[in-house]
Amino acid sequence: MKKEFAVIGLGRFGGSIVRALAEEGMEVLAIDTNEERVNEFALVASHAVIGDSTDENVLKSLGIRNFDHVIVAIGDNIQSSILTTLMLKEMGVENITVKAQNDYHERVLLKIGADRVVHPERDMGRRIAHNIVSNNVLDYLELSDEHSIAEIAASGKMTGKSVIDLDIRAKFGINIVAIKRGKEIIVSPLATDIFQNGDILIVIGADDDISRFERKVIQ
Repeated sequence: MKKEFAVIGLGRFGGSIVRALAEEGMEVLAIDTNEERVNEFALVASHAVIGDSTDENVLKSLGIRNFDHVIVAIGDNIQSSILTTLMLKEMGVENITVKAQNDYHERVLLKIGADRVVHPERDMGRRIAHNIVSNNVLDYLELSDEHSIAEIAASGKMTGKSVIDLDIRAKFGINIVAIKRGKEIIVSPLATDIFQNGDILIVIGADDDISRFERKVIQ
């Protein structure tokens, strides 16, 4: 059964979510106060409507509480973002994801009941910074302020050695959750698995530990 999503705010962030969900075959309602933006997504989303999400009657008329997940992607208007989130929560929407402009905005959103708060510009900036700083870090996803998942290209000095030979968990406090080897993905590799040239490690751990591992083993 297809899930139904509503995306409020069709700027770059909200628009990209609408396109991605539509490509996955999901039912998507796209909402914005800007007629031009709504028209742009009329053929992308399942439905696209002009509407003010700070108007409770508008949200009710759209049956917003029946959607599985609502994404509030309102741009610079923090007041509208907060008011929309509050009304969605009071209407009983099950899952609410909201784009935050700053840390203060995030704290308010979490206090009023947002299930998830995202900082797309900040998070993308950090991912790009990690990729620039190290040629070995291929991708980087923040789990919290101190923990992340990273894709790291294995170095030549790891080739031919096993997971237990390097003793990565004991020495660095990080876990290898998978190894990408061409089109193959080895999930939860065994201690006896041998690293091969071209392997990509997917590791999870504290940021400091991941950096230490990269400096001492990868570079």
